[in-house]
Amino acid sequence: MPRLPLLTLLGALATGCGAAHTHVNLEDRALTDAPAPQPAPVLARARPAAENPPTSPQDARAFAARYPTPTLCEGAARRLQATSRDDAWLALKVCAESPAFTQLGAVLGNAWAEDLRVRPDAANLIARVVAHRGGSVDGELRLLHSRKVPIFSLASAIAQPDTYRGRYVLLRAQVADQRTDGERPTLWLVEQGLQSVASRREVGMTFRTDTESETSGDLGGRTALTGDGRVGGSIVTRESTGQTAMERTFDNISEETGREALGRLASADPFLETRRDYVILARFDGLRVTSGMTDDDEDEGPRIPVLTIVGYHLPQALAVD
Repeated sequence: MPRLPLLTLLGALATGCGAAHTHVNLEDRALTDAPAPQPAPVLARARPAAENPPTSPQDARAFAARYPTPTLCEGAARRLQATSRDDAWLALKVCAESPAFTQLGAVLGNAWAEDLRVRPDAANLIARVVAHRGGSVDGELRLLHSRKVPIFSLASAIAQPDTYRGRYVLLRAQVADQRTDGERPTLWLVEQGLQSVASRREVGMTFRTDTESETSGDLGGRTALTGDGRVGGSIVTRESTGQTAMERTFDNISEETGREALGRLASADPFLETRRDYVILARFDGLRVTSGMTDDDEDEGPRIPVLTIVGYHLPQALAVD
């Protein structure tokens, strides 16, 4: 679709575990010259080790250090629900800060269903995990919808603006331009789709064989130019063969979908760079008719979606299935 003039549109919008102990019960020895026979020691049954409670998430660094893997971290956060759901949710947010945390299935599980329903920052936590998983938004939205999570695509919002007005949309987009007119900065967003492109690269050992052969001899005969005589010479043949181990790899390539939007920020953000992909969570505000673009045979100009940006995250390079 053709790009709309930026100044016109942006100006219109500006307005550990405890150890188990083994006990040995011994009878007292009699104080006599000849010691009395002693019964065999009786071993008490060892008690199972009791796991220490999870570290408090108030100290985020200590919590993350104690549970260094995403699975252990999410499990420790879930166990905190027995004592405090607020602490448990804070712990899950600490876990999700790590780029290695891609446990979207665990976040969407039954244990966190109530928190996803009532926590105002739940949608942004999901967007962060989607970015950690590579930012394949279309595929992740299918997973979210299978769990009835109310986050939708930009395409759906454009198709039915009245239905999706005020709802969350999730998109992968680049910032084409950023302007500040008045109090609210405005971004020109170009939606990107993620595609996987296959290629091959060399791995392991490379083997090569070079061979060379030479053939020589004489040829006798008569020519009109030289008369009787013999011609001698040789022919050299060279061959080369090689063997290389190859593996198939896949690279994620982002391409424009043809959809664009205007995004509004509460304040200017210097970390939002142009021509760079982001996973963006936003609230859909509807479609705005652009001014100054009306043709004589049309009642109104083109319409473009308007979004209020809630959060954004840099996607990792490789997508997680």
